[in-house]
Amino acid sequence: MGILVNVRGGDDDTLWAVVATVGRRSRIAEVFRSRAQALNDRAWRDQQVRDYADWLARAKQPIPAYSVAPIRRSDLPRKWTPLPALGFLRGQTI
Repeated sequence: MGILVNVRGGDDDTLWAVVATVGRRSRIAEVFRSRAQALNDRAWRDQQVRDYADWLARAKQPIPAYSVAPIRRSDLPRKWTPLPALGFLRGQTI
C-alpha cells in the first residue's frame, strides 16, 4: 500500500470568504475553495440585494455590502453557518 503525499504546498489552508458588512459589523456569508467561485457568489448576492432593495427599505432592514477576502480555515468561527443573500437570518441581521 502506498503513502499519500500532499503535493500542493501550504496553500491548502487558504479559503476565499464572501464577507457581508453592515455598518461596522461584518460576518462571513459563504466560503469557497477558489476566488472565482467567491466572486461569482458575491455577484449573485449583490444582484439579490438590488432586486429586493425596495422591500428591504420598506421593512427597515439594513442593506449589506459584500466583499471577497482570503481566510484561513483556522480563522473560520467554530459554529459558522452560511448567511442568506439578503443579510439576515432567523430575524437577526448581520
